[in-house]
Amino acid sequence: MSKPIPPSDRIKPISQTLLADDWATLTKYEFDFKRSDGRWQRMVRQAYDRGNGVACLLHDPAYDTLLLTRQFRLPVFLNGHDGDMIETPAGLLEGAAPQERMRGELQEETGYTVSKLNHIMDVHMSPGSVTEYLSFYTGTYDKDTPTGQGGGEYDEGEDIEVLHIPVNDALAMIRNGAISDAKTIILIQHLALERLSNR
Repeated sequence: MSKPIPPSDRIKPISQTLLADDWATLTKYEFDFKRSDGRWQRMVRQAYDRGNGVACLLHDPAYDTLLLTRQFRLPVFLNGHDGDMIETPAGLLEGAAPQERMRGELQEETGYTVSKLNHIMDVHMSPGSVTEYLSFYTGTYDKDTPTGQGGGEYDEGEDIEVLHIPVNDALAMIRNGAISDAKTIILIQHLALERLSNR
């Protein structure tokens, strides 16, 4: 179900048209927008709504590695990439609390169980077209003690490779383009900034 535009001092809803309703909803909105100079302007925009999500970067202090995944992403493939993206584990909330959902995703995707997660920030990843925000978390893991196989859900088409990448290698992979996923870059750079501030 597409979300209606809530009226406000700056927005007067005119109409909305549901364009697609499958894995998520795509809706065209028409509204009047009050500009900063006080004039009203008619706008037409589209918004893609698939719910909010959560992502997490886990670090093993003993090995100084990051727990990342590699999986095929069709939209990236359609834009000229080979489609195999290196990412932090992540998932849609689907009504669950972020930490609860993240623990489930970690077990499902990577085979690792984590008790303590630290909330870092909430980020709107593509605010011009997508309603979603991601809750970002960090935590630690022990590379030597997986509690499952990981790999994702076969019935959902997931075919996930689990990676243990040294922090310095991950930073170099951001620089050379081997890691190009936004949530992953943000979380790795957050870790790097924390290290600098703790020196």
